[in-house]
Parts: sequence; structure tokens; C-alpha cells
Amino acid sequence: MRMVKTFEALASEPRLKILAYLSKATMTAGEIAERFDMAKPSLSKHLSILENAGLITGVKKGKFIHYSIIQDHIVNSLDGYLQEVCPTRKPLREESAAKAKGEAEG
Repeated sequence: MRMVKTFEALASEPRLKILAYLSKATMTAGEIAERFDMAKPSLSKHLSILENAGLITGVKKGKFIHYSIIQDHIVNSLDGYLQEVCPTRKPLREESAAKAKGEAEG
């Protein structure tokens, strides 16, 4: 289940920090490592977990892998989860959309 992988990946302070850095810019593993006091194998494991959960992607350019965040996956995973656990959310969203449409027309 992809949602479980997403939440497992988000359940780590270093991985949340990595996502925060990547939300600002694409970075290489070396650039990410400069911001942490951890061994390279540990950082690689964190990046692998985030990538396997579909939260980041790595593209090899020359000698380096450039990592970037996949924001749509994070938003869709969290939104999907909220729709499952908070069924009142959908009617509220529909009500808000109808209200916004009415204000735009009026």
C-alpha cells in the first residue's frame, strides 16, 4: 500500500528535513549531506526510503544524482488519507466550491 510507505517515510525527522530542503531546490546527495551530521550510508538509506515512497526522485546527471521533491504525490497521498478518515471533508469541499461559484456569478 503506497499510503503506508508514504507515512513510514514521513515518520522520520531527518527525512522531513530532507523534504524541506528539496522543497526549496533540487540538490545532489552531497549538498544534502552537507546539512547533516550523519554517515553517507545513513543518508543514502533515507534518500532510498523517500524515493521508494514516491516522495522524491533522483536523476543522474554526470557523476551526480540530483534529487527533487514530487509535491503532487505528497499532496495526493495526504488528501486521499484525509478523505478516508474524515468523510465530512468532501461535503465541506463541495460546499466551499459551490459557495465560491455563487460569489463569482453574483
